[in-house]
Amino acid sequence: MGRNTSLAMSLGRIGLLAVATALLSATSAHAADPAETGLLTAYANLDLATADGPRAWLDDRSGLGGTGKGRFGNPDGDGLRVRPYVSEAGLVVQPDFGWSLSGLVSVIAQHGQDKAVDVSEAYLRWRPLPFGPVRTNVRAGVFYPPISLEHRGGEWPVVETITPSAINSWIGEEVKVGGIEVNLSTMIGEHRLSLTAAGFELNDTAGTLLTFRGWALHDEKATLFGYQPLPAMAPAIRGVQARETRPMIDLDHHIGWYAKLSWAPPGPFQIQYFHYDNRGDPQTLDAGLQWGWRTRFDHLGATLDLDDKTRLTAQAIDGTTIMGFRGAGGRRWINMRYRSAFLLGTRQLAQGSVSGRIEAFSTRNHGSRVVSDDDETGWAATAATRWPLVRHASVLAEALHIDSRRDARLREGVVPHQCQNILRLTLRLRGGTAG
Repeated sequence: MGRNTSLAMSLGRIGLLAVATALLSATSAHAADPAETGLLTAYANLDLATADGPRAWLDDRSGLGGTGKGRFGNPDGDGLRVRPYVSEAGLVVQPDFGWSLSGLVSVIAQHGQDKAVDVSEAYLRWRPLPFGPVRTNVRAGVFYPPISLEHRGGEWPVVETITPSAINSWIGEEVKVGGIEVNLSTMIGEHRLSLTAAGFELNDTAGTLLTFRGWALHDEKATLFGYQPLPAMAPAIRGVQARETRPMIDLDHHIGWYAKLSWAPPGPFQIQYFHYDNRGDPQTLDAGLQWGWRTRFDHLGATLDLDDKTRLTAQAIDGTTIMGFRGAGGRRWINMRYRSAFLLGTRQLAQGSVSGRIEAFSTRNHGSRVVSDDDETGWAATAATRWPLVRHASVLAEALHIDSRRDARLREGVVPHQCQNILRLTLRLRGGTAG
């Protein structure tokens, strides 16, 4: 079955769920009369960036090869030269249909994106009146799972920095789903508890980038019809895996799932646990050599307010991904474990904020065709400041240092150990209208 047919079938099932959500809201909720009102938000991120080190991994789209882990690299090796970019621009439409039903459609254009314009997220949301002490929130469509503690807002921006952590960069590039999600929250005394669960498709290839390229730190987002480039692969896997990965594709029609439990006790502390399993079939592939990957992970996230202006944010992830047939000793072609964690501190100023983040990441391979050469160990440090200029504009400045070792870089003629520094100055423009 071709990719387009598979995608159409998955979107069709998701569409039926969305329609069911809309019908349920119309018969069960007690809100005002339906209205064709909505909110349109337009935004653009204008960058001045400079970097040392190698080409960015995104440069592989042009066939030039890139082993750098940031959004930008130094392709010409000509020293630190400042370059202008429109790193991202888009439109977010959030219509309010009444009867507790609303929606979101996000259309995006990114520097380095393979299509000029593509869809980022599109879903319906149902928020009925509370049933006793329990509040309900349902989403149906294409969306990011609720993992990141660095992103928020309709266009899914990072708030206090320019570049998200390695964890949330990976969520942005490979862990976007199409399905239905239900969130239930309630107060028990002074404790707020929230349970979220979802069933989804369109995420069968999650783990491909993480295996062949490793971790990265960037603000490039997966799109509904786009692809991401892959670097040179081990000889044993070359020829059976495409040189690109399509993050939003369904191959085996298995329904994946995730669940999240959040606890906010009295005081300045919150914690969440998240489990994800795409239930992918690691032996499924299509004519374009896109494979199914069985990807699972556990995630912990927490925030702590030291005072009314200072917040600590931490996230940690531990997971596995497998792909391919069983080889020698019954081992899968690819069996990779991945880990990462970060700590972010943010201090609010009179108007803006300053932030610092430290993180570490690693991958370990135990498969029969991708072995220790593709293992990776690294760390990164980020310093950033955010300052509002006028109502619809703010400026952010960021310094990012990435240090990593990956022996597989020898396949592209570069040294295994790399250090890279990226400086970015971003003007964020955002405006909207309410109908």
